[in-house]
Amino acid sequence: MTDIAKVREMSDKELTDALQQAKQDLWSARFALSTRQLNDTSSIPQTRRTIARILTVQRERGTGRVAATTGKGA
Repeated sequence: MTDIAKVREMSDKELTDALQQAKQDLWSARFALSTRQLNDTSSIPQTRRTIARILTVQRERGTGRVAATTGKGA
C-alpha cells in the first residue's frame, strides 16, 4: 500500500480505516522500539510516510483539488 497510486484508488472509508491501522502500527513500532523488541527500525519511517500519503490524498479530496498528472504547476 505504499504506492501513492494505490492510495488514490481507495475509497474514503478505506482511507480512514488504513489511516487508523497505520497509526496503530506506528504506535506499536514505537513501543517495540522503546522496549528493544523492534528488529526492523526502518518500519517507523515507512509507516510515517504511509500516514503522510493517506493524509495527502484525504486533503486533496477535501479541497476538491485534483493531482496534476502532466507535471505542470498549478
